Amino acid sequence: MIDESMQLHGAMTLIIHRANGDTETFHKDNLIVNVGFDFIADAIGKSASRPSVMGYIALGTGTTAAAATQSALVTEIDRNTATYAHTAGTKTFTFTADFLAGDATGAITEAGVFNAASAGIMFDRVVFPVVNKGADDSLTAVFTFTMS
Repeated sequence: MIDESMQLHGAMTLIIHRANGDTETFHKDNLIVNVGFDFIADAIGKSASRPSVMGYIALGTGTTAAAATQSALVTEIDRNTATYAHTAGTKTFTFTADFLAGDATGAITEAGVFNAASAGIMFDRVVFPVVNKGADDSLTAVFTFTMS
């Protein structure tokens, strides 16, 4: 018997570079939301009106638990362009965005990957304990997706 099932697992890593030189890393699995799965289907199957590629990471301060029915962060504070990476023959791909000093300052508690600089389709959402980003700190957000 052939097993043709496919799974997609997402995880987020935040790396904070403190102004004093310290580095902190936070990691949490995320939830691919319903509109994210719709995005996958439309990206693969539509011949016209295909959605724009995922290319942005947003950070926010919302604390509502992640749910499959959500289509936006609860309280978005900033969104930056993300770099997509995938090595042919592997089953992982990543999106990485940098938030420099003065960018996305605050008590960050949620994040997601989107396909537009504002609004757009949210692929996934993750909620986590407060990560305080000071005005002089920088942050790198990495979303890793693994197919199996």
